[in-house]
Parts: sequence; C-alpha cells; structure tokens
Amino acid sequence: MGTTPLLSVGWTDHVTGRRGHLVVDRLVRGVASGGLRMREGCTAEEVAGLARGMTMKEALHYDPAARYVPLGGAKGGIDCDPRSPEAYGVLVRYLRAMRPYIERFWTTGEDLGLTQDLVDRAAAEAGLVSSIQAVYPLLDDEAAARARLADAFALQVDGIGLDELVGGCGVAEAALAALDRAGTPYAGARVSVQGFGTMGGATARFLARAGLRVVAVADVKGTIVNPDGLDVEALLAARDAHGAVDRMVLRPGDREEAGDAWLAVDAEVLVPAAVSYAVDTHNQDRIRARLVVEAANMPVLPEAERLLAERGVTVLPDVVVNSGTNAWWWWTLFGDIEADAEAAFARVRRAMRELVGGMLDRAEADGTTPRAAAHALVEERLPVIAERYGWY
Repeated sequence: MGTTPLLSVGWTDHVTGRRGHLVVDRLVRGVASGGLRMREGCTAEEVAGLARGMTMKEALHYDPAARYVPLGGAKGGIDCDPRSPEAYGVLVRYLRAMRPYIERFWTTGEDLGLTQDLVDRAAAEAGLVSSIQAVYPLLDDEAAARARLADAFALQVDGIGLDELVGGCGVAEAALAALDRAGTPYAGARVSVQGFGTMGGATARFLARAGLRVVAVADVKGTIVNPDGLDVEALLAARDAHGAVDRMVLRPGDREEAGDAWLAVDAEVLVPAAVSYAVDTHNQDRIRARLVVEAANMPVLPEAERLLAERGVTVLPDVVVNSGTNAWWWWTLFGDIEADAEAAFARVRRAMRELVGGMLDRAEADGTTPRAAAHALVEERLPVIAERYGWY
C-alpha cells in the first residue's frame, strides 16, 4: 500500500486561527471512512497516519459473504483542546468547511476528544444531513438502515451506550486472544490502562468482567493505582465527559501517582487507550508488561516498538485491536447484524478472534512482528478489493 494519500486538505478557522486537517488515504466504491479527532497539537502528519490506518482497518474486515463491503480510509483532525470554550464553535466551522467532502465521499464520526452526540449536533448546525451521509447511496434500503443504526445507538448496557462499548469489547477480546495463545490464565492477570474515556473505560470493564485485575487507570489528572485491583464500575460511574475520574470515589487502598506511572506498573497487560505517540524510545524501557494492546491510534512509535520486540514484549497493533467500533457501525448500517447488544458483542468477539489469530499465525510463520503480519494481510486483501469494487 502506497504512503501518498489521495487527498490532503488544510483548513484555518477564520475566527480563532485554529488549524484543521482532512486526509483521504483511499476511496473504495467512491467512499472513505474515518473519524474526526480534536486535540491540542493535532498535526497533518498525524492525521495522514490515521487515514492510512483506516484503510488497513477497513481491508482487514473484508468478508466477501457480508453485506458490508469495506470502504477506503480517511481521517479528520482539529488542533484544539476539546475542553476549550471555543472548541464547539471551531468544530461547527470545520464541519461547515468540510461539508462538500462529507456530503460526497467522507463518512466520519467520533474520535479522540469528541463524542458522537457532539459530532451529530455540530453536523446538523453545519447543515449536514448526517456525518455518514456519503455512504447512503450504497445502501439497499436507506430508511431501514438509518433506523437500524439509530436504534443501535439508543441501546444502553448497564448504563453505558452500546456505541461506547463495542470498541472496548474488541480491544478486550484481542487481549484475551493473545493471553489464550500464551497460556496465561485470566484470573490474576493484571492490567494497566492509559485513558479512561470511551475506549479505555469499556476495555477495562470487559477485561475486569473476564476475570482480569485492573490495577492502574490513568486519566488527565494522573494515575490511580491499586495492586489488589481497582473498582472499575465505581470509576466508570464517576467519569466526566472527557474520561476524568472524580477522586472522591477512591477507596482507602487506591492511591494516586504521576500521570505517566501507568507505564511502569507491574502488570501482564498494558493498554494505551488515549493519545498517539504515548510510548517512545525514552520511556519504553519502563514497561514491565509482556503484552501491549494498542487501543489508541498510533500510541507506540515504530522505534519504540522495535526495542520492545527485542525485549520480548508483544505489541498488538491498533489497526486490528481498535477496529471493532468502525466495523460495528457498518455491520449494523448494512444489515449484517441488527440493533442488538448481544449480537454486536458476539460479532465483534468473533471477528477479533479471527483477526488476532490470523495475524499471530502469520507473524509466527514469517518470523516477524504482529504489525508487520497485519500489513502483509492487508497487502493481500487490497488487490482483491480493488479488482472487485474499484479503488483509487
């Protein structure tokens, strides 16, 4: 897969001077899929890397027997703190500027710093029918498909929306599949999670319910640690909209440590689920876990990953691990599953088991890393997708 994207668009907000970016890596059937993130310091290079990752995620979920046919990859990004009072206005103006692309070929949604509810509200204010309207012409029955997706987004499981849970379900299942392969029992296995928003919080819930012990959770305020295990459900109930936990709910055995303490916690599994570039050559040697599961996009820099591999640490790549949310959207919209939580979780778990198993088999056969194996699988699938559906 080439590294030059099909389209790169830069934008400057005329009110605040904030910068925004859109990168379309590839189109399949004339459409690309990829969320919109908002964070201080977001760059065009970052967005381009995320767009390439989306192309890979789409290709990895290709199933010729399914109604959902993978799309191309794209990504949007805005350089702005989502907590800033000016953030919502910037978002609306960005979407208004990108409206021609969203109407024709870029389907987008929530990502780091933004919830789907907020994206939907801003999209309506920007004059859009929907943030995913570009895919509507590909649907057999648009009205039924939109109703099905709306019903799915309305579902809650134990007080949390299904749309907030499916991604974490996939991340957790990827970790469990790797633990099974290594012969590591769930009971007593310790987990450290960086980021307690949508992805990190849901991942912690599913791993805790599988019997693992979540011993550290990091948010913007710092790292909460308890070697005996944290009360994940209590922490989830005490989060704000940005994943920050109210410290008033901490128990006597819980302690607060520095923001980067999650890296060095004594645990079998490490889940970076917040920002990109969190693990670099300067801090990778602090990691004690033997399994790093990339719930965030691009959290481990390539050179850091090489050094981790030399130390025997396995890194499960983001393009596989966190692909569940995107796939669930399309499985639901195209009618491969109905608006049902158990059906969603079952489909995500099955897909993740197949992807992780295939990737680790390939890595073992080729004597390479899981990421290199995932890239090899993508390179095999892309020509098939291109020949059958069109690609540019």
